[in-house]
Amino acid sequence: MDAKLINPFLEAVTTILPQLGFKEINRGGISVKEQMLESHGVTVLIGITKGVQGNVAYNMSADTAKKVASTMMMGMPICEIDDMAQSAISEMVNMVTANAAINFEKLGMVVDISPPSMVVGSACSVRVSSSKYLALNLMVDSELIELNIGLGS
Repeated sequence: MDAKLINPFLEAVTTILPQLGFKEINRGGISVKEQMLESHGVTVLIGITKGVQGNVAYNMSADTAKKVASTMMMGMPICEIDDMAQSAISEMVNMVTANAAINFEKLGMVVDISPPSMVVGSACSVRVSSSKYLALNLMVDSELIELNIGLGS
């Protein structure tokens, strides 16, 4: 996979997450994975079409998802991943991916994104790509969010 397809997401994460109240964002390891993604507890999938095509899956544990939702809701305690928490997590993913789409446009690649789809539960798999995809580990306020990018131009 071409690095130019990953950089728009890295730029989006470092631009959008601080605006949402996250204080520390660090990039961890990167690996190549095959087609299916095993959910850590909460996975949000967004499709990308036009100039770049494929899927992006944001994968995190249920505890991380609760902390993300709490941050999105200005520190409100989150005890379960209810409709409100799901909405907050989906909105964060939508904002990051939309900003990545803007970054692609700056590179001359017009893209559209689908609405996010969320899977809650650790006993499930999600198809990210028809072949291989890249998994980037992001540490967001000491919580692991795995960004899985299965795109081609």
